[in-house]
Amino acid sequence: MAKKLNILMFSGEYDKALAALILANTARQMGIDVTMFFAFWGLCILRNDSNMKGKSFYEKLLSAMTPKGPEDLPLSKMNFSGIGKAMMLEMMDDNEAPKLIDFLNSARKKGVKFYSCKLSMEIMGIDKNELIPEVEIMDAQQYLKDALESDIQLFV
Repeated sequence: MAKKLNILMFSGEYDKALAALILANTARQMGIDVTMFFAFWGLCILRNDSNMKGKSFYEKLLSAMTPKGPEDLPLSKMNFSGIGKAMMLEMMDDNEAPKLIDFLNSARKKGVKFYSCKLSMEIMGIDKNELIPEVEIMDAQQYLKDALESDIQLFV
């Protein structure tokens, strides 16, 4: 019976998302099943497109103020209006380290299961068509059932 890792992604910050996706990719390489559940700010990691059709004023405003995808996320510490992130990305380039989008795409190819929180999407006015195609929507009860079946649970 395969081991299972469950990651709840609440943060929408570049470095935290990077750490979570590095762990997800590594677990898949080890043959571990991985599910990632994205809630609230974590949903920004999965944004693929900004579709404003049918959105209320506040939904449009929130959409305009939040990151448009993984490479648009700020750092959790020392962001300094983007200067800190630019420095970090340059250091990653110097070390030929993959970017967040590379880890996300790798996880998609490796079969990491992506789930989004139904209520978070409703509150934030995010439609399924704004997220990467692999995302399935689930509610908190479904998430908890999945987490209970996991050997490792992480909250990021």
